[in-house]
Amino acid sequence: MKFTIPIGPQHPALKEPISLRMTVEGEVIQDADIRLGYNHRGLEKLAEERTWIQNIYLTERICGICSHSHATCYVQGVEKLMELNPPKRGLYIRTLVAELERIHSHLLWLGVAGHEAGFDSFFMYTWRDREVVMDLLEMISGNRVHYAINAIGGVRRDIDEMQRKKILDGLEILKTRTEYYFKIGANEPTFVGRLAGVGYLSKEKAVDLCAVGPMARASDLPQDVRKDDPYAVYDEVPFDVCTADTCDVLGRTVVRIKELFESYKICEFLMKNLPPGDIAVKAPTRAKPNEVVSRYEAPRGENTHYIKSNGTNKPERLKVRAPTLANYPATVEMLKNGFIADIPLIFAAIDPCICCAERTVNIVNARTGEEKILRFDELRALAEERFKKMPPKRNAVWPF
Repeated sequence: MKFTIPIGPQHPALKEPISLRMTVEGEVIQDADIRLGYNHRGLEKLAEERTWIQNIYLTERICGICSHSHATCYVQGVEKLMELNPPKRGLYIRTLVAELERIHSHLLWLGVAGHEAGFDSFFMYTWRDREVVMDLLEMISGNRVHYAINAIGGVRRDIDEMQRKKILDGLEILKTRTEYYFKIGANEPTFVGRLAGVGYLSKEKAVDLCAVGPMARASDLPQDVRKDDPYAVYDEVPFDVCTADTCDVLGRTVVRIKELFESYKICEFLMKNLPPGDIAVKAPTRAKPNEVVSRYEAPRGENTHYIKSNGTNKPERLKVRAPTLANYPATVEMLKNGFIADIPLIFAAIDPCICCAERTVNIVNARTGEEKILRFDELRALAEERFKKMPPKRNAVWPF
């Protein structure tokens, strides 16, 4: 007999609200349905009401873990629209922060993978070492989460000799510790046994379902925007695209650990070859009418921003396609024929960022089927109207 098991949108295992519906027969998952829409913030519509510069900080708040990826993807697109060529030193620093963020994200994910597999000491180790890279990011940018290092035309802060030395010292510490993690990830029998064979996604299915990032590379699909369509200074930096052929959660773990070593190598190259000169060029306040697509290899996979300008100091349209959204179809495929106990591991393996995947508000009339995208002031007016209709409560507080 088949049953439908709901998980979320509020659930202890979920850090953000999303609704999963699992159709199971016994312990085996027959089908899965992912329902979105519980975490919308209307960021794309908000971007149309803000200037080019203000939107740097808005796009950075699409995600906390990979905030630099969205800000850089946006800034690169705006620089194309404004026909700007950032100085080489600024691009080196921008690339450095990108790779430090990748290190931060992968260490965080390894800890989550250890936790979901019941290996909490592994979780403690990786999150301890994550502090090393977060301290480096704070030293460079002044912030530990939203770095705000980007400016249209370059970056806003330079790196001095003392900071350069501290970055290289921190990388040496992380390299030594990551070698230990690789031994655990590849050889610890309990950990390997829990991850091996879970969430199978063949190379053919990865192509058909447009999987991106470590998800695709763990299915032996060597695709990486940094190699396929280089941006910043990745065409000058030596690194390898890391893959695995096991097509399971274990392969996604191995790929991320391998990528940590490649990121260390990239950061060392950038610091040892940091060119002299300016870090930014002056940018105009307006962009000529045009449109552009910007691509970026975020820690979770390919991130794309479509930006359209109309000659004013604000964008006419900003459309974001985050890697989590791209990996949802492959996630459904991975869940099928798995066990109920594997759901946390399989879903965590894509490193989901729910708020990355939800940005606009669509109101659908249930009777007519008519759809309407709301502006922020319209959404607020609806909220105020609903609040006024609510019955009075003791000590009621206005929610805005």
